[in-house]
Amino acid sequence: MHPREWIEIRPQGVYCHPGDFYIDPAQPVERAVITHGHADHARAGHGTVIATPETLAIMRARYGEDHARELQQPLNYVEQMDVGPVKLSLHPAGHILGSAQALLEYGGSRIVFAGDYKRSPDPTCLPFTPVDCDVFVTEATFALPVFTHPPIAGEIAKLLQSLRVFPERCHLVGAYSLGKCQRVIMELRTAGYHETIYLHGAMVRLCQLYASLGVPLGSLEQVTDANAKSLGGKVVLCPPSALDDRWSRKLPDPVHIAASGWMRIRARAKQAGVELPLIISDHADWNELNQTLQDVGAPEVWITHGREDALVYEATKNGFKAQALHLLGYEEDDSE
Repeated sequence: MHPREWIEIRPQGVYCHPGDFYIDPAQPVERAVITHGHADHARAGHGTVIATPETLAIMRARYGEDHARELQQPLNYVEQMDVGPVKLSLHPAGHILGSAQALLEYGGSRIVFAGDYKRSPDPTCLPFTPVDCDVFVTEATFALPVFTHPPIAGEIAKLLQSLRVFPERCHLVGAYSLGKCQRVIMELRTAGYHETIYLHGAMVRLCQLYASLGVPLGSLEQVTDANAKSLGGKVVLCPPSALDDRWSRKLPDPVHIAASGWMRIRARAKQAGVELPLIISDHADWNELNQTLQDVGAPEVWITHGREDALVYEATKNGFKAQALHLLGYEEDDSE
């Protein structure tokens, strides 16, 4: 039975009819399978939530212990769970800690919802694993040929070089609080930077959670009124929204830096007043998206959000049957 006969697009999101559950629903539902902890995919208020243990921990950190009204049901990678007549398993997506693709098997067919994903290495999470299926459901955030993400080591080297050139200036890096922040820290450690890294208060809890889940982030300290003026020559991480607000003005002559896939567009960096753009994304770039379609090998591709039309065109040209789902509720965030 083809998945189009048992998967529906409803106002709440993607619905699996025989299993009576949604994938990353945009509104509270009775039963939800959550691919990862970002707010546009993981919302509070569902009855039962099925996700990896790490994603459930992230949801508890962000929304409280009672984010699910009835049950938090952990499902480890590759393990299989029967949800009614549907067999459900989760597989690494390489996006952030705990991120997963959801494989649904029913009626003799297999469909994979990839959620958000990337193919480049990330020391904070397991790498994306291609899963054989009949229909592959993919994102398309950076589905234009202009978006190619360089190796992250080179971007981190730019930051370290700036520290050497401007040793008196605070280096303020805008990065998404969940996933991007911890990845930048780990890449700095890998590059040999072992000094204390300072954090905006909004990032402290999630960094502590990552450390508790086995991701060693090294010495971290929160920016306070007492230490702010002494952070010349130091690396400070903050949410992108705090790069140029009242909070950042207490730092000594900050170099404004943004870590985002959108930094590939120079006009976007200039418009945001970014002095040092770092092209770092937790989403697949154009080449990775197309390579993934080849690696998975599903004859049919559904596209959830992003530059759907461009990926539909390219996938069709390469022999896939492709269509856009035009799902609402998934954000295009400057930080991604």
